[in-house]
Amino acid sequence: MRSSRPLRNGLVLSLVAAGSLGAQGLTGAGATFPYPLYSKWFDAYNKKTGVPINYQSIGSGGGIRQFAAGTVDFGASDGPMSDEQMAAVKGNVVHLPTVLGAVVLTYNLPGLGAARFRLDAPTIADIFLGKITRWDHPRLAALNPGLKLPKTDLIVVHRSDGSGTTYVFVDYLSKVSPEWKSKVGASTSVSWPIGLGGKGNEGVTQQVKQLEGSMGYVELVYAISNKLPVALVSNSAGQFVEPSLEAVTAAAAGTRLEKGTDFRVSLTNASGAKAYPITSYTWLLVKVDTPDPARAEILRDFLSWMITPEAQQMAATLGYAPLPAEVAGLIRDRIKTLRSGGRPIG
Repeated sequence: MRSSRPLRNGLVLSLVAAGSLGAQGLTGAGATFPYPLYSKWFDAYNKKTGVPINYQSIGSGGGIRQFAAGTVDFGASDGPMSDEQMAAVKGNVVHLPTVLGAVVLTYNLPGLGAARFRLDAPTIADIFLGKITRWDHPRLAALNPGLKLPKTDLIVVHRSDGSGTTYVFVDYLSKVSPEWKSKVGASTSVSWPIGLGGKGNEGVTQQVKQLEGSMGYVELVYAISNKLPVALVSNSAGQFVEPSLEAVTAAAAGTRLEKGTDFRVSLTNASGAKAYPITSYTWLLVKVDTPDPARAEILRDFLSWMITPEAQQMAATLGYAPLPAEVAGLIRDRIKTLRSGGRPIG
């Protein structure tokens, strides 16, 4: 049997848990947005503890379905489960934020060069409603004086799969556009009025890279890693804001979480002059009560490591905003309430 291995943050992987899980480790599935970070986290945790974590980047909708079906130890989603979805698992779920991210509007217009393209909320909604279909539309020209916009079609690209990234984007559109809210609404999967579909953040990214004149929405990290331009977006204070870690943190700073929160909070269209308006937490979906004590103990230990400064500092290096300290503290308290067979873990 493997000996216990102390973690630098003081956690100890128990002999019983390590022995019973062996090389199987933990399994998870869901959101594509945090996959680059989760991949780095799981590799680092494996090197630290010997526990492998197998994660399938299949989209938030798939993560919720697999979690509800009980085929994974944890799900991952950029959009919280609905009340109906939570009822389907009889409330045996807790949403634990992992990091913060931004959904950005990226585009393929080589003629703009390094110029900063600007969008406001009504214009974004009308583009994705199919009401603005050309790059030289007067409203785009008014928002971008001095830019020579091409007289070409504007090709909309959206997600084709169930997606937390979609949820964040359409949650934002539903807040800023009554027409969008009434005609399309907010969900991880919607009936798009217009556009081409791409599977995952990766699929949308590739579509935008390949199609000149296209515009799509992806998580910031995917735009950065693929060297795609991103639009400045006007926030609720009327300021055009570049998506950045600072602007994402500013959005979270304006939203207070009470003790005992279930963490299902929307950060889109947050107040504050420096806040980027299409911002969200991304969550792990974890059972409140995991029947297998060994598995419950390893899951608890990973979750506790996830919110340490060591793990959170990895986020910023990949384009994600770390959790505010007060939020990490609330998560730490919630982890202590997790159970196995109705009893405290460990």
